[in-house]
Amino acid sequence: MNDNFLQHLISEALAEDIGCGDYSTLCCIEPTRQGKAVLKIKQDCVLAGIEVAKQIFNQVESTNIFHQYKNDGDKVANGEIAFEVEASIHTILKCERLVLNTMQRMSGIATLTNVYAEKIKAYKTQLLDTRKTTPNFRLLEKEAVMIGGGTNHRFGLYDMIMLKDNHIDYCGGIEKAIEKSWDYVQKNHLNIKIEIETRSIEDVKKVCEFGIGKTDRIMLDNFSPTKISEALEIINHKFETEASGGINLDNIESYAATGVDFISVGALIHQAQSVDLSLKAVII
Repeated sequence: MNDNFLQHLISEALAEDIGCGDYSTLCCIEPTRQGKAVLKIKQDCVLAGIEVAKQIFNQVESTNIFHQYKNDGDKVANGEIAFEVEASIHTILKCERLVLNTMQRMSGIATLTNVYAEKIKAYKTQLLDTRKTTPNFRLLEKEAVMIGGGTNHRFGLYDMIMLKDNHIDYCGGIEKAIEKSWDYVQKNHLNIKIEIETRSIEDVKKVCEFGIGKTDRIMLDNFSPTKISEALEIINHKFETEASGGINLDNIESYAATGVDFISVGALIHQAQSVDLSLKAVII
């Protein structure tokens, strides 16, 4: 993770939550009182967000004492303890909701990603996420995918050229889109890959004819596994290949069995359900 991005995310999230003051705490807890709290796991899951939680507490109170019992990526069970933190009670209560929201969301994504990853672990195919993420939370959602055993696709619009259906249609066709994107990369000395979406076998043939040396990856969008196999024969390892669209837990193994290089699944993030965790006070 980019530390600067993470610090900014935490600062903005705390400001959103605390505003001009945590009045619930200010009204009844003396500012000098010290406390302890534990993160309780209340649902079997792949745990994610421990390192982020640690950073949240450090950003609010650098002298906190963080006892870590579990690591990101651990498979944990209901009833276990992930960590214990000792700090000002004001700090614990300020951080509580952000820590829980972050870890519950990240653990949900990591858990679902792990289910998908296990389905295709016998194949060479890599499991990718997408840009179908929560605004301003992409950093942590994509980190959770990696913790769960997936691989990050591009982070944003700036680290890969991906020519999708609208780009191709607006540009005037596959050939023009390939030519213009390649010229742009060369002119601007960009060290980024070019991927182009195909919607039919005819599109695949066009890319194979016009894209050699100018395109890195072909996306096979909404192809059935049978059509993927047909397309792979035509491509013949001249490009990286990615299957996308309509892929779920029931059919992902059949896609991986074709030998496609990558499978992208937006559901890893947008269909993940937060897991049940709680941060509870320990009365000393």
